[in-house]
Amino acid sequence: MMNFLTVRNVKKVFNEGTESQSNALSGIDLTIGKEEFIVISGPSGSGKSTLLNIIGGLDTPSEGSVELEGTVITSLGENDLALFRRENIGFVFQAYNLIPVLTVKENIEYVMRLMGTPQNECDARVLEVARELDIDTYLNKLPDHLSGGQQQRVAVARAVASKPKLILADEPTANLDTANGEKLMELMRRLNEEEKITIIFSSHDPMVISKARRSIVLRDGVIIEDIFRS
Repeated sequence: MMNFLTVRNVKKVFNEGTESQSNALSGIDLTIGKEEFIVISGPSGSGKSTLLNIIGGLDTPSEGSVELEGTVITSLGENDLALFRRENIGFVFQAYNLIPVLTVKENIEYVMRLMGTPQNECDARVLEVARELDIDTYLNKLPDHLSGGQQQRVAVARAVASKPKLILADEPTANLDTANGEKLMELMRRLNEEEKITIIFSSHDPMVISKARRSIVLRDGVIIEDIFRS
């Protein structure tokens, strides 16, 4: 399998040099292939969200590097990093992070508009993704008028609409009931297979963990298990 993402000796120390110093990550090394479907699990405080944020360029490591398809993103300046994230990485957050004053359609096409995608292409792609996620009847609604499960599907649609190379999802089912959580995981698995997008998500939910083809377990900021499944 071709190397897609490489994490080298990534360490993250919070409040360094103070009495409250904590080592969130203690030397993470990871090699991830293109189109993998990976869960990062572990107890609360194990470093799951910190690792995802560093991989996505939302946070910087205290030491180490992250390279995505030949670009060392931990070496990019702020503007270049923002542009790289926009063009290559989609994010699905626990809190959805939808823009409340924009409609569902406007939220989904937001990244594509920032990238300068022509409106007719945005319209076609939004409709394609919205149908795939069964939210095409909500395109003109505001996020506040949707249920939690519907808002989470909008967040997934926004993440995949611009066809990123990588999607990072932090506890994507945390605010969903079991049935909707299972539906969301099946949708993400299908998007991984059909759209050929590499997906890495964090979770502590056994049902969610069981859906992944590779399971990476963190404890106290180190990898204690890395298992590939068929």
